[in-house]
Amino acid sequence: MKRLLDLLVALTALLVIALPMAFVMLILRLTGEGKVFFLQERVGHEGRHFRVFKFVTMREDSETTGTRDITLRGDSRVLPVGRVLRMTKLNELPQVLNIVRGDMTLVGWRPLVPSGFADYQPDIQDRITKTKPGLTGMGSLAFRDEEAIMSLAERRGKDPRACYRDDIMPYKGALELWYQEHMSLILDLKILVATGLSVILPGSRHLFAWFRGLPVPESDLLCEVFRLERSAAQTSTSPS
Repeated sequence: MKRLLDLLVALTALLVIALPMAFVMLILRLTGEGKVFFLQERVGHEGRHFRVFKFVTMREDSETTGTRDITLRGDSRVLPVGRVLRMTKLNELPQVLNIVRGDMTLVGWRPLVPSGFADYQPDIQDRITKTKPGLTGMGSLAFRDEEAIMSLAERRGKDPRACYRDDIMPYKGALELWYQEHMSLILDLKILVATGLSVILPGSRHLFAWFRGLPVPESDLLCEVFRLERSAAQTSTSPS
């Protein structure tokens, strides 16, 4: 049923977004470094690696310069058009092709590059890879703007990579496990609607209003980002 829904939505989406994608492809071809697609290795179902499709948003040498696989707000490696694509998440549109190919599903855990995936605890790695990664999901909703979180940490004197490892990844893992434990067609539809709304109403603070019973971040930084009072948030433990 999930695969059928994936194909139905993905093929319909391709028809709808074909023209906007063609426009973005033309703009990218005429600007920046002239490249359109960026294929990046990600960890997927059962731990197998696959290449995810994205629109180019950064310079070609970005993976070997600066903060490498971590992107901060205002990163000089991001191309001008790429900045808009990243803010609106339009750079993710080509991943509809990954759904058609069967690499990904509409809703699931966010596929990460191998180095980022390694920051998950082994038990989390084993549990989440039993299902396919998704175009959107709880981790994607919560960390729609990871760059802003790591940039905030850097301004406060914390290394961005340490923030990613110590603050972001443990909570992202907890959210992905929460999804695995409560997975249903209704929850998937709710996540898809929330993903659409997050484009119109950006900001991670809406997450706890949309989904009751989410685990509470142990990180004080994330509690601040999500505008949570820890004691109040801990009372919300019943899933919807």
